[in-house]
Amino acid sequence: MFNTGELREAADFVHQYVAPTPTIQWPLLDRATGLSLYVKHENHTRLGAFKIRGGLTFCRYLGKSVDVNRGIISATRGNHGQSLAHAASRFGMPATIIVPHGNSVEKNAAMRAWGAEVIEHGHDFQEAAEYAKALATKEDLVMVPPFHRELVRGVASYGLELFDAISGLDRIYVPVGMGSGICSLITVRDALGLKTEITGVVATGADAIRQSFMAGEIIQTSTANTFADGVACRSPDPGAFEIIKSGAANIVAVDDEQITDAMRLYFSSCHTIAEGAGAVPLAAAIAQRESNIGKKVAVVLTGANIDRADFARILSGENK
Repeated sequence: MFNTGELREAADFVHQYVAPTPTIQWPLLDRATGLSLYVKHENHTRLGAFKIRGGLTFCRYLGKSVDVNRGIISATRGNHGQSLAHAASRFGMPATIIVPHGNSVEKNAAMRAWGAEVIEHGHDFQEAAEYAKALATKEDLVMVPPFHRELVRGVASYGLELFDAISGLDRIYVPVGMGSGICSLITVRDALGLKTEITGVVATGADAIRQSFMAGEIIQTSTANTFADGVACRSPDPGAFEIIKSGAANIVAVDDEQITDAMRLYFSSCHTIAEGAGAVPLAAAIAQRESNIGKKVAVVLTGANIDRADFARILSGENK
């Protein structure tokens, strides 16, 4: 998709706004899991998630290619919307973000704080996305998709940071929502000519991309039932699927109990906060512990944006 020069140019641009995030090997985490794990802390960005990177390169691309005077619009469960709200404010673009009813109150507040108009519609991401497309046509707004090569190009900056920081990685676990995260890692790995296995992770109640990967063709599901909103997708993006199908080693699923266990472990062993989607890689690395023993494994902690009340309940174990 991109060569190393194109990826590093985008990373230089992203780094004007986003400092590189650390990759840390935590002794307590290794002791608790019996593994050698490197945590890529995308929860340390100023938006608390990796998505900030793609919003910047996408809005730069829009500013050079189309008329955005009327503004942009997109659908999200939170982090994609925060990324666009932040980038749009930087580039002087009005932003409208559609979220499903019951979306994270604190994510909605963060998007509004960056200047976006936030509208609630539908019961899940897919219904919100369909409404966003209709409103884009009605209001003459530029529709920002959940997956686009320029989003991948910006997000790829974290992959460059990871591979530059840690050599000889055997495997990386990364969450899969609409695909920009895993596709960016595949793109960087291939551009650098590396052999690292990339394993995508979903929730068992929202496994459309896993079913699609196993079948070799896109399969949509009727529901996406998981509290981990960043991976709660039921209709895979065709462009992302083609990259995943050819470049991922595997797509695995973990259940909500495994995810909450990983969230608690992150807090106790690293004193760091992981939202549900951010914890699925650690949950998967633990679930596949036997195959990871003796290997150099990275897990991408993609975000920390979980509502306070929900996190308190998870830490207390009330969800069990």
